[in-house]
Amino acid sequence: ANCEQEENENPQDDQVLEQRQKTLVVKRKRDDTDNLASSSNNEAETTATTTSMNGTEGIVVKIRLPSSSSGTDVKKFRKDWRRKIRKKYPGIKSENIVFDAYSTSQEAVQVICVSEPKQGTIEQRSDDKSKKKSSFPRINDILAQQKLAAAADEDRQKRMKEEKEVPVEEQMKYIALDCEMVGIGTDGKKSALARVSIVNWDHETLLDTFVTVPERVTDFRTWVSGVRAKDIQYNNNKSRVMELNDCRTHVGNIIKDKIVVGHALKNDFQALLLDHPKTHVRDTARYKPFMRHIGKHGGKHRPRKLRDLVEEKLGRMIQVTGESHNSVDDAIAAMELYKLERLKWESEIARKVRKRGV
Repeated sequence: ANCEQEENENPQDDQVLEQRQKTLVVKRKRDDTDNLASSSNNEAETTATTTSMNGTEGIVVKIRLPSSSSGTDVKKFRKDWRRKIRKKYPGIKSENIVFDAYSTSQEAVQVICVSEPKQGTIEQRSDDKSKKKSSFPRINDILAQQKLAAAADEDRQKRMKEEKEVPVEEQMKYIALDCEMVGIGTDGKKSALARVSIVNWDHETLLDTFVTVPERVTDFRTWVSGVRAKDIQYNNNKSRVMELNDCRTHVGNIIKDKIVVGHALKNDFQALLLDHPKTHVRDTARYKPFMRHIGKHGGKHRPRKLRDLVEEKLGRMIQVTGESHNSVDDAIAAMELYKLERLKWESEIARKVRKRGV
């Protein structure tokens, strides 16, 4: 009877064991699924951390603009360097690409600093070290500055010596002219003469006067010209204001048989309603060694600003941003630029005269 009972119980035990095995299998599958989910979450967290560490959210790049460049060149320069920076730092924000002010150095471009978050790369740490060291001037920089200053002083002394060697009769041939204009017409874009300045070889002022404007002035352009409404009122200031016709006559007498030096003289003569022999004009805006060379092979020439030429060739600043122009200073600057190239310039003029048989 007991054996029969054991045989009857065996099928039940098999069913229990089978049920337990199924339960274990299901539990193992659940554990494997949980482990896989947790591992994928860890991978996602790692990826997110890596992305955060390698992101460009905190990067700020400062680039130094080159000196002596026109507006078109500066626009192209900004466009090219934005593309380079975006390629090096994908995803960088436009406001984090900063272009610094113009530099008087001869370096075309210099990346001033690259700052990143604390999770950033080694570049940030090396930049931080350079910042700490920059609190004290480097001896090489000091020596380089002294060398440049000595060279500039030597060049200035050389120019002064050459100027003194020019005969007085030769010096008396040259005068420098500069004019300031105001705007007339409905939109103020048409220019009218408002001030005339003339200096001689030694930078002595021969004429500096405001000029009455026959038409109504719609734009005084004071931020550039420095001319105000009261400056050109003849009745209020007769000692410093001339009638237009009187001014034209006076200027014509001064420049007669003289070599006139200036920058963009075509505009000045047009405002004065005067003409002058081409062989007696020395325009620093049209002198090829002073012009920008553009085009595929540099065959085209474009005028440069007087301010940029003076900064590059003479090492000083005129027409500072935010300050109005001074026609006397501009005339002196044009004369100084001419003196730098006088011998070459005059030999070139003489060659052209011989060639054309003028």
